[in-house]
Amino acid sequence: METQPNLLLEGPRGRRLCLELAMELDSDVRSAVFHLGYELDPGKGTSTVLFALSSGGSEASAPSEEPSVGDLAAALRSIDASSITEEQLAAALQRAVGTARYWQEPDGEDVLASLPAITAALQPIAGQILTTHTGQAWSQEHQAEQWAVDWRSAEDPAPLPRNPQEVLNKWAEGVRSEEAQAALDRPESVYANITGTWWSCPLGIIRTVGAIPAALNLVEDSFGEQEATVIPVYGAGRTLEIHTAEDWISLCRAYPVEVTASRRHDWFHTTGRNGQWVIPDWQRVASEWDAVHLTTMGYLNTAGRALEVHADTATVLAGWDPDSTLWLADVVREAEVPRQIWSREPNGDVWTRTG
Repeated sequence: METQPNLLLEGPRGRRLCLELAMELDSDVRSAVFHLGYELDPGKGTSTVLFALSSGGSEASAPSEEPSVGDLAAALRSIDASSITEEQLAAALQRAVGTARYWQEPDGEDVLASLPAITAALQPIAGQILTTHTGQAWSQEHQAEQWAVDWRSAEDPAPLPRNPQEVLNKWAEGVRSEEAQAALDRPESVYANITGTWWSCPLGIIRTVGAIPAALNLVEDSFGEQEATVIPVYGAGRTLEIHTAEDWISLCRAYPVEVTASRRHDWFHTTGRNGQWVIPDWQRVASEWDAVHLTTMGYLNTAGRALEVHADTATVLAGWDPDSTLWLADVVREAEVPRQIWSREPNGDVWTRTG
């Protein structure tokens, strides 16, 4: 197995975490990343990128001369990361998760972090992250105390969903139907501007997280919800742990279902790979496992990568948040303690318990 810092830097989200933390620690690095990332962004010149550039001006002043990748690498190596705080690390992780996108090309900062010179320069920061209490906890396995999050209003309470087998049966039928239809309808060229289903996990079954309120900010493709009902739960059963990309690959090898036609356009854009794709057949996974837990380290190492399953087949883990558990069997029960209501201000990051 790779060393822990290398595991962190192998993954796009892990590299982005390290780069975000470096920007927290050094304003000159923030400025250089800001400008180099803009130049590398596939949407350079669009209104979205220009808005990001203008809105960040107060934090990233224009350098006296354009920075180079070599300049940034040198600045990264000079950072003293020994004083990083848990708050800085939490903020960097939140941005690493929030900037994930599997339906289009990676943004400029992700491209920048993937350059060999920058990845190498982030090695000391990655190592320092993993010496913190939080960094060490990122490899922690599924804990007994869990929380299910209902993003609907607290005025519309609902019981936990049950009968996951029925949901998984419908999911399996839907995946195969979508794949067959996509093979007929979608254009052959992977460069076509086509999007569709890009996530790797079933919807509609219970998904729990291990830490509240931290997990409320760790959501891929968030809609910016401002209120959440947090439900304390407990569950027991056979739990598969996803610690690294190899664990995800092994799951896909054991229980593959092909999704090439339905995901090839989106996943080509995000990974650059053109070929056959598979994800786990969750209906069959449920015959062996009651739950599957993605550790935070597993997420940072795995999410968004084109991972070889066989010589002609690959997979992507997408749409699954860090330190969350998918429950494939009806073994989760609501704890006999009150539900909690949490809220935050529009565009805010701080969640407050309000009920």
